[in-house]
Amino acid sequence: MLDEADLLCSAGVMSEAVARMAREITAQLAGSFPLVLCVMRGAVVFAGQLLPQLRFPLEFDYLDVTRYRQATRGGEIAWRVAPDATVAGRVVLVVDDILDEGHTLAAIRERLVAAGASRVFSAVLAEKDIGRAKPVSADFVGVRLPDRYVFGFGMDVRGAWRNLPGIYALKED
Repeated sequence: MLDEADLLCSAGVMSEAVARMAREITAQLAGSFPLVLCVMRGAVVFAGQLLPQLRFPLEFDYLDVTRYRQATRGGEIAWRVAPDATVAGRVVLVVDDILDEGHTLAAIRERLVAAGASRVFSAVLAEKDIGRAKPVSADFVGVRLPDRYVFGFGMDVRGAWRNLPGIYALKED
C-alpha cells in the first residue's frame, strides 16, 4: 500500500507545520490554562509533537470518538470515551488529526459547549479541501490537503501506517 501511495507532506513539512501551530496557539491561549483534549487515536502523534512546544501551563485529557472504525469512509459517530476532566467554565482546545467533512469535530464542539465550556478552540493537523461547506471550521490548521484518502502522522489506512512521519494519499482510482 505504501509503495503505491503518493507523498503529500514530508516529515520536514509536518515538523514546520506543528512548530508554526504551536506558536499560533501559544499566542492565542497563553494565560488561559486551557484543557487540551486529544482526539484518539488519529491525533496522538500530532498531540505528542505539539504539546512540548506549547509555552504555557495546560491540563491534558483525551476523548475517543470515531466515524471510520478502520474503514475508508465515515459512518455514524461513535463515542468511545468522553473526557474525564470537567469542561464547565473552561477554555478547551481540541486537538484532532483531520478536518474532513467536519461532522466529528462539530459533534465534539457541540458536546463541549453543552457541557459548559466557556470557549472551544480546535487545532487540526490537516484540513481537506472537499469543495463544499463544512459545519465547523478549525481555529488552527497545520496543512491543507486535497480531497483524497490520506494516512500517516497518526492517521491510519485500514488500521495501519499511523507511524509514518509524513502524510501520504492512496492512489486515485
